[in-house]
Amino acid sequence: MKKICVVTGTRAEYGLLRWVMEGIRQSPVLELQLIATGMHLSPEFGLTVEAIEEDGFQVDRQVEMLLSSDTAVGVTKSMGLGMIGFADALADLKPDLMVVLGDRYELLSAAAAAMVARVPIAHLHGGETTEGAFDEAIRHSITKMSHLHFVAAEEYRRRVIQLGEEPDRVFNVGGLGIDNILRLELLSREELEAALDFKLAPRNLLITFHPVTLEHNTSGEQMDELLAALSELPDTGLIFTMPNADTEGRALFEKIEAFCAQHPRARAYTSLGQLRYLSCVQHVDGVVGNSSSGLLEVPSFKKGTVNIGARQQGRLRAESVIDCAPERTSIRAALDELFSPEFQSRLTWIDNPYGNGGASDAVVKYLEKCPLNGLLKKKFYDYFPAESPASPR
Repeated sequence: MKKICVVTGTRAEYGLLRWVMEGIRQSPVLELQLIATGMHLSPEFGLTVEAIEEDGFQVDRQVEMLLSSDTAVGVTKSMGLGMIGFADALADLKPDLMVVLGDRYELLSAAAAAMVARVPIAHLHGGETTEGAFDEAIRHSITKMSHLHFVAAEEYRRRVIQLGEEPDRVFNVGGLGIDNILRLELLSREELEAALDFKLAPRNLLITFHPVTLEHNTSGEQMDELLAALSELPDTGLIFTMPNADTEGRALFEKIEAFCAQHPRARAYTSLGQLRYLSCVQHVDGVVGNSSSGLLEVPSFKKGTVNIGARQQGRLRAESVIDCAPERTSIRAALDELFSPEFQSRLTWIDNPYGNGGASDAVVKYLEKCPLNGLLKKKFYDYFPAESPASPR
């Protein structure tokens, strides 16, 4: 049995990992170990570790690292605490492989601890770019500490190889989030209203706006512009999901709560969970904000996304994504386009560049057959764009 240790720190990333975890748990040759950290352990962010346990997973270790601070100093100290906690957890669990997904600072601590502990790392959703957030540098740093790579598109596979990773260790499996859409039985409109305790309006939007971490003190101003544009919409229900535990995040919490207190058609939720979140996407008229979900999963619903600002700049996107500046006039123009009959009629023909599902099974099957010995010592692969490295089969 290969001991596969999965690390999760946020509600969104857990949603992407869920079916990989289930596949590992059901495998006859893999043993699942699970470490929960970050926002999962914080009541402020919904204590979502309980949702993981309700899904039937055993959390083997909890690594407390999140300080009650959204300053740069607080986040940096959280990373240090995380590295200490992961060092202890890995010494206890002794996994054969660690699995991490994405670009959060919690995972940078986990990967650094695993690297020193000589635990090979499999990295999911590498090679992507988000030029407006320091997640960009974290993602590529984790790539260089990792030994197996499962990416969501061929462009991302080429980028991981460009970073010096050997082509036969980089696998294009597609986007993991699409598996949730295919496997979960989503709520009907009436069931969703009951689950939210919120009556949907004639038109509805799902809004998620995270801090833009590579800009100084702009998040609050950008949120003000977004809220001003939303306040002008008639007969529109507004469902907010709260931002992540990032620098300047608390100011956004306060602004959203104040807005919802003044607008009866608006409601905010600390954490919707995957079922309610995806059910919302199914029943709303569009998604607004700067979350990666608007680019990765929402196109599979044939729904439009208003993507605000620079946070997701550089990511592949479907034609259902409307990019706009973080200014109320630009946001309002994008919302008008989203609701227009012409745009809505084009959504039927949208293809999601992140595939049609099956990524989770592909990851698990490879982990089952992959020999883990000999992974630690890597060669730097010199890749030049004129080359076209073949995908491993």
